[in-house]
Amino acid sequence: MDEMKFNRQKPYNNLPLLPPNKDIENNPDILKRLVSASRALATVNGNLNRLPNPLMLINTLALQEAKASTEIENIFTTEDELYKAISYTQKEYNTNPATKEVLKYREALWAGYKSLQKFQKIDTELIKRIFNQIKETTSGYRPPQAQVVIKRGESEFRSGEIVYTPPRAEGVIEKLMDNLIEYLNNDEIYSADPLIKMCVAHYQFEAIHPFQDGNGRTGRILNLLYLYSKGLLSQPVLYMSKYIIINKEDYYFKLGAVTQRDSWEPWIEFMLEATEKTSILTNVRINEILEQMDSTLEYAKGKIKWYNKEVNEAIFSQPYIKPSVIGEIIGKTSRTTLTKYINELVNHRILRPKKDGVEVFYINDDLIRILES
Repeated sequence: MDEMKFNRQKPYNNLPLLPPNKDIENNPDILKRLVSASRALATVNGNLNRLPNPLMLINTLALQEAKASTEIENIFTTEDELYKAISYTQKEYNTNPATKEVLKYREALWAGYKSLQKFQKIDTELIKRIFNQIKETTSGYRPPQAQVVIKRGESEFRSGEIVYTPPRAEGVIEKLMDNLIEYLNNDEIYSADPLIKMCVAHYQFEAIHPFQDGNGRTGRILNLLYLYSKGLLSQPVLYMSKYIIINKEDYYFKLGAVTQRDSWEPWIEFMLEATEKTSILTNVRINEILEQMDSTLEYAKGKIKWYNKEVNEAIFSQPYIKPSVIGEIIGKTSRTTLTKYINELVNHRILRPKKDGVEVFYINDDLIRILES
């Protein structure tokens, strides 16, 4: 596309359908990146299969991804608020708005994961379900009269300036989204490598901008679910948003370059590098958690008679834990008895108490050190 002909203030209703009109699959630089990213991702998948409980990363790596993804949208919370919030039931804890946004992202990710397990496909309903969970709404694609535009952030030079106007016309979003879904699902017609398709589809989703709000978070969840749907991840726990935060300026520049100059290659290389670096980071986190779990289990069993594998998994499933969780595992519901058991964990420095009002949390400092390093 001629950059001079692209008008940022007019709806991009002629956004090209997928696939891109370029031979990106045979580009040597892209192929080199693809090999590295594929290898790194395969290692993550192998590591996930080493976990004793396949869902134990919901409140660890998946929570870190949720926090980072909301930070990209300038929604910030603290680890402390987040860890406390997941230790309560929804009725028990009145969390602040930013923390609530992070938790909604995590819930949307896992709702999409469960839906994919059941229905085995990415479709319009799945994408809308993710969006509805993030935004706590029942609405679908934005209507054609909605004057949605993308502006520069407040901290940027010329803040408030329109940088992009997504498609806006009767039926155009539906047409573009149908094409995107077909591109993702139909590997006979669109036979590109799944990782390349993820990169291409992520641009297209952000360019379509199908919802009134929450498109960035919905799109990043869609990336993980697509990798899961293609068997490249056994769980959607890749910590990709941290890489995007560190390289946020580059991310948006290359995203815009596809729109303005049809510059697909740098964008795909960026996303493949993000996948590779993120996979390496995720592997480090999983290895550290598994090694620390083994070390804690060996140490605790030598000190505490009742300590077992199930208790060990529980205290590594989330950074802050309530005594009732451990009580359920060991079959001790008496407050006095449970207090005695918890005090053993504290005395041997496996957990650390932290008072918050009338509530006391028990913190796994070893797990927090790994997650926040």
